[in-house]
Amino acid sequence: MTSPHRHFHRLAWAAVLLAPGVIVFGSFVRLSNAGLSCPDWPTCYGQATWPTAEHEISAANENFERAVEVTKAWREQFHRHIAGLLGVLVLMLSLLAARKRAFGVTSVLVASGLVALSIPVYMSAAGDPDANHVFAVALFLVAEAILFIQAMRWSNADASRLSLLVLMVIIFQAVLGMWTVIWLVKPVIVMAHLLGGLLTLSLLTWLAWKTTPGPALVFAEAPRLRRLLWVGLGLLVVQIALGGWTSANYAALACGTDFPTCLGQWWPAQDYREGFVLWRGIGVDYEGGVLDGPARVAIQMAHRMMALLVAGHLLVVGIRMVRTPGLVFWGVVLLVLLCAQVALGISNVLLGLPLWVAVAHNAGATLLLFTVVGLLARLRAPE
Repeated sequence: MTSPHRHFHRLAWAAVLLAPGVIVFGSFVRLSNAGLSCPDWPTCYGQATWPTAEHEISAANENFERAVEVTKAWREQFHRHIAGLLGVLVLMLSLLAARKRAFGVTSVLVASGLVALSIPVYMSAAGDPDANHVFAVALFLVAEAILFIQAMRWSNADASRLSLLVLMVIIFQAVLGMWTVIWLVKPVIVMAHLLGGLLTLSLLTWLAWKTTPGPALVFAEAPRLRRLLWVGLGLLVVQIALGGWTSANYAALACGTDFPTCLGQWWPAQDYREGFVLWRGIGVDYEGGVLDGPARVAIQMAHRMMALLVAGHLLVVGIRMVRTPGLVFWGVVLLVLLCAQVALGISNVLLGLPLWVAVAHNAGATLLLFTVVGLLARLRAPE
């Protein structure tokens, strides 16, 4: 993959460095129960920042049902700001990649303009709020369609297709952020928002490595290792999704502080049918969770069992890399991250889910994903 501009890979790496910060800070917001601390979107109590002065707090309390908690509101709104900055970087990448394509820059600017227009449409006080919401989402979808059609028309030899796909993911992330608020931290939306952030990081990582001069890792063992890493990536994504589902349903301590047992048993009562219902309608406030004990235990146990599978597979991959001359460093990195992630997961339970351990656990998953995707982007067999 050739770089469409001599500084393209530098801008891509800037986005890669920012993306984990957005993801990890988002987990901090969620785990500190600040996900609904701003009852509106994209403003916070009608402000671009958040209420801090006494008169601002008083006015916000009068106009919104949810009382202002400044210590939580700043977290939610700051997360939106850094996510917006990441969106600007991705937009710049898309414009650079599209500039040599017919109607490329025009397509990106029109799609971006539709997204920008959808925000005041959604926020408009005039008319029916539901109708405004539907119209705003329709504008989002038209923007996505424009980008998708162009991406499919272009090859990825110069990173143009991948750049537009990343922009599409970022736009959909904005929609998920809006739905997270208006649908009261609905678990399936929260999980999708997490996966969208990790997909953004993965695509940016691939884009950055592929456009950086000379990053390839050329080994005869590359085809076998790539197959193992693709399997590992699939397992890791499923495990991260389960982790997001666990967090969104407040099931992290469903087993109490018991490990490896759960509530003093190896196989306690579990309700998988209820625990994995993805859609429960609209209008339910999911803050604090709505599931009973057996349903939350089922989620926690599924997360634990999947962790065993993921850890076992990545352990094999890491050991194989350590035994391959030239890949020892990356094998050690993979094994260290894996061991740290397992230790953090166990510590979450034994210590009763301290905030810093829970956030570190999310950061560990992010680093593991970055490492696996980076290896897949760089490994290739000799020509």
